Amino acid sequence: MDKNQVGISAQEEIIQSISSFALYGFPESHAASFALIAYASAWLKLHYLGAFTAAILNNQPMGFYSAAVLVKDAQRHGLRVRPIDVMRSSWPCTLEREEDGSLSLRLGLRFARGLRETAAVELETARTHRAFASIEELARRVSSLTRADLATLAEVGALNSIGEGSHRRDALWQVQRAGRQAGPLLESLDQDEERTSPLQAMNPEERMVADYAGTGVTVGRHPMAHCRDQLRSMNVCRADDLRMLRHGVKARIAGCVIARQRPGTAHGFIFLSIEEESGISNAIIDPELYERNRSLVT
Repeated sequence: MDKNQVGISAQEEIIQSISSFALYGFPESHAASFALIAYASAWLKLHYLGAFTAAILNNQPMGFYSAAVLVKDAQRHGLRVRPIDVMRSSWPCTLEREEDGSLSLRLGLRFARGLRETAAVELETARTHRAFASIEELARRVSSLTRADLATLAEVGALNSIGEGSHRRDALWQVQRAGRQAGPLLESLDQDEERTSPLQAMNPEERMVADYAGTGVTVGRHPMAHCRDQLRSMNVCRADDLRMLRHGVKARIAGCVIARQRPGTAHGFIFLSIEEESGISNAIIDPELYERNRSLVT
């Protein structure tokens, strides 16, 4: 810089900038490879959304976002995501051809919490020979499925397509019957017992809770969509409405916190990613606000 007649103050400023960047900047080779991965991922997501999403879901846990966030993002981009179904699902997530020729994604049995891969493989093998006519037959032919496995599958709707079809609580009723084999003395009485469930079907909110409890994801409505009317009455903006607001206007947002970051180089600032049915909003929490609301933010 002396040779090029750069002033002392300018030299100090340049050196300070280079030194500061060196503390957190990517090496050039890392930056180049990261850019290539980002470009390739974006291209695959645009042209092969179903296969791209299935591949990421089949390799969880990985990356920045949970499976629930990945499913909702794919749905917002137009992908139809089908629930777990013991008559159709494999262990991994798979693609299915719809009647209109498009591809949809079928959630894999891997997302049923507590279910072992060996039991899923046995189930898939059994149904290739003959479809299950009843939940009782499923329990009998796939011996590695425990009562807890069957209950989880029933709660998430994975047994609804067996036989003439049923709702989730009806399937739970049948699971309990399948696990309660009557002895010779009561066998005839058990056959005469009412076999239809007296339980009411789950409402949409109950199905959502069961989905998250049993799989960690839901293919139904986003949790925030269930309270959108209440949020609208509180003047809470949706994520896709924020771009329509003028700069400087105060706005209220609400959603599920899907990411919380506090980088060491951010001088105490916290970055929240807040998701609802229309997309993701970003909130920046300054250090002073964080100190006043530490427990709430964390």
